[in-house]
Amino acid sequence: MASKRVFIVFVLPVILSIVLGSAVMSDVLQKPGRELNMWPMSYSEGVVTSPSSPIEIIGLSKQYSTAEPVEIQVKVGDSSFDCGDLYITIYSSGKNDVISQSGFFEQCFESGSNIIPVGAEFSKIVDLPGSYDIVTEMVSKQLKNISAEGTFTVK
Repeated sequence: MASKRVFIVFVLPVILSIVLGSAVMSDVLQKPGRELNMWPMSYSEGVVTSPSSPIEIIGLSKQYSTAEPVEIQVKVGDSSFDCGDLYITIYSSGKNDVISQSGFFEQCFESGSNIIPVGAEFSKIVDLPGSYDIVTEMVSKQLKNISAEGTFTVK
């Protein structure tokens, strides 16, 4: 009786998870234009970077007070990234601790205005004094990504 319980409780869920995961992954990869790219970016000391990135952080000051919000926008110069998801992350410099993360999904802009986020704004108050890194990453619908980073201090 105990061996049936062990099979039902431990072995059967593992088998079902593998089968279900394989079925989902197979279905996703059958869709046109989809590919499995496990390492689309490089990881260096906790900060996501991409060489020669055509993305720029606008409005980032070098210094903020603890009551002043960090407000930025992102300018994208690559036309292949006219639609996608924007992620903005603030890290504690040197410690690589995530202080804040924001995602702006389905960001699409016209060819004349390539400033994002569209219809929203990034505004975060960092209330602990110190040095911080901010990383912006744009992921296109083709799962390509570009990123930029900046540094600021809070006093």
